[in-house]
Amino acid sequence: MPRVDLNCDMGESFGRWSLGDDLGMMPYLTSVNIATGYHAGDPPTIRRTVAAAVRQGLAIGAHLAFPDLMGFGRRRMMIPAEDLEDYCLYQLGALQAFVRAAGGRLAHVKPHGALYVMASEDPAVAAAIARAVAKVDASLPLMLLTSAAADAVAAEGVRLVLEAFPDLHYDRTGKLVIEPVKKAWDPELVARRAVRMVLERKVAADDGTELDVDAVSLCLHGDAPNGPEIAEAVHRALTGHGIELAPLAVLLGSSVEGGRR
Repeated sequence: MPRVDLNCDMGESFGRWSLGDDLGMMPYLTSVNIATGYHAGDPPTIRRTVAAAVRQGLAIGAHLAFPDLMGFGRRRMMIPAEDLEDYCLYQLGALQAFVRAAGGRLAHVKPHGALYVMASEDPAVAAAIARAVAKVDASLPLMLLTSAAADAVAAEGVRLVLEAFPDLHYDRTGKLVIEPVKKAWDPELVARRAVRMVLERKVAADDGTELDVDAVSLCLHGDAPNGPEIAEAVHRALTGHGIELAPLAVLLGSSVEGGRR
């Protein structure tokens, strides 16, 4: 039986500013990536999101970013590797405290925005993140878009896992076409793309080019206007095609299952 993890970035509200329907997405997911305060997410938001994820039994990942609240973490920053490692360690520690307080356990790490793009392209950036991960828990897998930095991540003793995005366009080179404000997608279209990514390992780029997909996890976006509807359609389509949904810990044979110790 084919298997895949279904994840979503969340906890991205801040103060009186709310983004995404986290609770509406959770019933359809196996993993969540929770913002750690650098691009979004304040302590109360982190606490509430972690608590909800633990109640749902979801695997909890740290969604690390550049310190860029005003730009939502989407602006590239040139930061010395040692500083970047410290920034990541700081964010990991913050989320880990909330996860432990809620009776859970951190399960994976995923960069956000510009940091995600740069780490997927630049082994030096990925290595700095991996060093921070290794200092906290080397068993935590690091999620990225491509395997370009696989050797650099492995050299730090961390496992790299790849994900794909059924609710975003790809260009012909395999890069994501980021939407400045997440748009509503046809849920059935996203569902068909998700099924094809798992069963055929393919996705069509925005110009029709057929791209190979080698992903252990699929990412959906809860900040889409119809995020929960998309998540429900994807969940229904995947399971309807005999695809088992499971968190990375199960897929990778780790001892961390769901959000609990």
